Amino acid sequence: MTPEDDIALQKLSTRVRQLILNYQELAKENANLQAQIGEKEAQVERLQATCDELRQHYANLKMAAMMKISNGDLEEAKAKLSRLTREVNKCIALLSV
Repeated sequence: MTPEDDIALQKLSTRVRQLILNYQELAKENANLQAQIGEKEAQVERLQATCDELRQHYANLKMAAMMKISNGDLEEAKAKLSRLTREVNKCIALLSV
């Protein structure tokens, strides 16, 4: 081998070692990023579950507030239900015609 070949071979060897080191660094970084993605996906699932739970709680509170009737409102609620029943019956009668 000529001295030029030895120099070229050393440069090639050095570059291959650099590529291997770069690959190893990128592989570690990729593993870290994949772990972060897994953590974020788990966090999103937890937050989604919390959001669903809060929506259900809100719906329950809304329903409870609608159903809450004090004694003074009881007569008014009965009258309102009677009016709504009459309106529904009128609608049914109109549809039957």
